[in-house]
Amino acid sequence: MFNDIGPLELITLVVLAVLVFGPDKLPKVIQDVTRTIRKIREFSESAKQDIRSELGPEFKDFEFEDLNPKTFIRKQLDNDELGLKEIRNGFDLKKEMAEVTDAVHSTDTSSASSSSSSGGRIDMTKKPEEDGKDDRPPFDADAT
Repeated sequence: MFNDIGPLELITLVVLAVLVFGPDKLPKVIQDVTRTIRKIREFSESAKQDIRSELGPEFKDFEFEDLNPKTFIRKQLDNDELGLKEIRNGFDLKKEMAEVTDAVHSTDTSSASSSSSSGGRIDMTKKPEEDGKDDRPPFDADAT
């Protein structure tokens, strides 16, 4: 509940509580706060038991933590009925990325005709441009 409170913050809260309530009233305030927290917990447990009893025996193993969307999705994805583990295990991202990088960094600089005859593999290497041949349209300064 208070996992993110550091020791300096805790000491500051204690000193502040002593200053606000005084050393003589502080034990009574602490007792009242703990009693209130205990009653709230008892009320929530009672409400959970009432809901479980109203749902019937088929929802006997129902957990209220499953209503959290993250928990619900995680539980459904871990379910073996969907077959997601087989799909996840069948897909090797490292292998796929290695194939792509091999295709990009391929040292085969042969012509396009030989690459088309190599089983449909596309040569993605950057070829040096021929001198004097520019495929770009001429620049028109008035058009811009």
